[in-house]
Amino acid sequence: MRLLICLAFLTGWQGWVSNVTMQAGQPVIVSVRNIWDAAPHNAFTDLVHHRGKWYCTFREADYHARRKTSAAPGVNKAGRNGEIRVIVSENGDRWKSAGLLADEGFDLRDPKLSSMPDGRLMLLTCAALYAPTQAKEWGYRTRSPRVAFSEDGTHWSKPLRVLAEDHWLWRATWHEGRAWCVSKLGETPTPRRAFLYSSSDGVDWQWESELKLPEGHNVGREPSETTLRFMPDGEMIALIRQHYIGRSRPPYQEWSYTRIDHNLGGPNFVILPDGSMWCASRINGSSQLARMTPESLEPVLALPSGGDTGYPGMVWRENLLWVSYYSSHEDKTSIYLAKVRLDP
Repeated sequence: MRLLICLAFLTGWQGWVSNVTMQAGQPVIVSVRNIWDAAPHNAFTDLVHHRGKWYCTFREADYHARRKTSAAPGVNKAGRNGEIRVIVSENGDRWKSAGLLADEGFDLRDPKLSSMPDGRLMLLTCAALYAPTQAKEWGYRTRSPRVAFSEDGTHWSKPLRVLAEDHWLWRATWHEGRAWCVSKLGETPTPRRAFLYSSSDGVDWQWESELKLPEGHNVGREPSETTLRFMPDGEMIALIRQHYIGRSRPPYQEWSYTRIDHNLGGPNFVILPDGSMWCASRINGSSQLARMTPESLEPVLALPSGGDTGYPGMVWRENLLWVSYYSSHEDKTSIYLAKVRLDP
C-alpha cells in the first residue's frame, strides 16, 4: 500500500502544517497510509493491537448501504450485501487479509474488534435486512447483532446472532472481566432508545440500564452509535452520536449528560495513561481528532478526508495515536491508517 502523506514532504498542506507545529502541544500527523481499497466501497473501521499484531476490520460492499439511492427520478440501484473483512499486519505497514465474514441474505455493518480476557479476539457487527424493492431509508426492514470469535486472528467462528431483533450492539469495552456495550433500538423515523448491556462471554448479554437523553434531543437520530470507556475510579463515560457525552458511576443505573455543539458520526475515544482523553470521529463532515473531557469536546486536527468518511478505530501505542478510518476524498472509498504525535 502506498504512503500517502508524510508531513515533511506534504505539498499543498505546508501552510497548515506550519501553523499546527508552531502551536505547542498541538497534535501532528506523522503519516497516513491507504491500507486497503480492494472492494468498490470499504468503510466503517476498527483497530486493535492484539498479541503483537495489528488487526483492522471494516465492511466491504458496493455502496455505503445495500441500496444506492439518489435524488434523480428512477435511480434506485441495489448492490451486494456487506461482508466484514479483517486484515492483519506485523508492523502497521504491510497488511494482508486475515478473514472475511458473511451472513447470507444480510448486510453486515460496523464491525468492532476487542481483546477478550481469555486471549481471543471478539468481533461485533450488525446484520441488516432490506426489503427488495423499497427505496426509502435504503429499503431497511430490520436488524440484529452478530458476534464472532477467533483464537488466532485468522480462523473466525460463524457470526452468531445475539439479543433480540432490531437491536444494534455497537462497540464493546472490556472492564474487570466484562464487556460493556450500548445497543441502539429502533430506526428513523421512529424514536430511538439506547440500552446498556454487559457480558462475560460476548454471547449472553445482561441488561443494565437505559440511557435516556434530555428532552428535546433529536428523537429520530439520537441516541445512536455509542463508545464507552472507564475512568480510573470506575466512572463510565459514553460518547453518543450525534451530540452528547454521558457519565455514570457504578452500578451504572443513573446518567447525566452534556450536549456538545459538534455533529459526531461513528464516534470513538480513548483515555491515555496520563489521563488525557482524545476523540476521533466524523465531525461536521470530515474525519477529525478532538481533545475531550467528560463534559467537553474540542476538534483540533483534521485528518485528510472528505465525502463519505469517518468511523475510526483508535489505539495508543509507542507514544503515538494510531487511527484507522475510511474516506472518499481520493474518489474511491478506502481504508486509511494515520499515526499522530500528540505532544510534539
